[in-house]
Amino acid sequence: MKTKTIWTIVIIVGLYVAAQLIADVAATKFIQIGAVVMPGGTLIFALSFTLRDMVHKRLGKEWARAAIVIAAGLNVLLVAYIYLVASLPAPGFYARAEAWSAIFYIIPSITIGSIIAEVSSGWINTEIYHAWWKKFPKLPQWTRVLSSNAISLPVDSLIFSLLAFVVLPPLFGAESMEFGAAIARVAGGQTLYKLLVAVLSMPLIYTVKEKSVLDE
Repeated sequence: MKTKTIWTIVIIVGLYVAAQLIADVAATKFIQIGAVVMPGGTLIFALSFTLRDMVHKRLGKEWARAAIVIAAGLNVLLVAYIYLVASLPAPGFYARAEAWSAIFYIIPSITIGSIIAEVSSGWINTEIYHAWWKKFPKLPQWTRVLSSNAISLPVDSLIFSLLAFVVLPPLFGAESMEFGAAIARVAGGQTLYKLLVAVLSMPLIYTVKEKSVLDE
């Protein structure tokens, strides 16, 4: 395998996994940009959809599926370790123990919600991308990204918002948001931002070669 090919694979898959892990931590804070309200992790997580499409294009559907599963597994390790640290007692001189725990106790619900949402939307994204590519091989490549993201992004936002902030927090000793306008605003804000990132990042699909097998 060529050195350039190895670096391309590692960079794309690495960025995809890193985007998800970073997003889980950053999602502990809500941010507002104009009228749009969303978890802070959305800023980088939105890019992971295009990165996954790049994996799909360069390496094929099975590699894209494998990346989804590996990212989910690493997210489980992240939440398990942070939950363990949050549960352990802190020394008396550490004055921020309660503040730290108050923030990071919610990470398990965020991560579990993210994993379920990501695997669900990721599978949908992968299948639509692949079906679109097979049915319309002569259409511009950016249409694959747009068509797959247009469906998978709303699914991801809705599942994540409900699980991470309504259903799961009480299981880990954190307060949940009330189901209603606030959740609708959060899910809607995430979807709008992710669609914007999807459109802006579509040119990235042209930065990788399309191969059905790895270069030997």
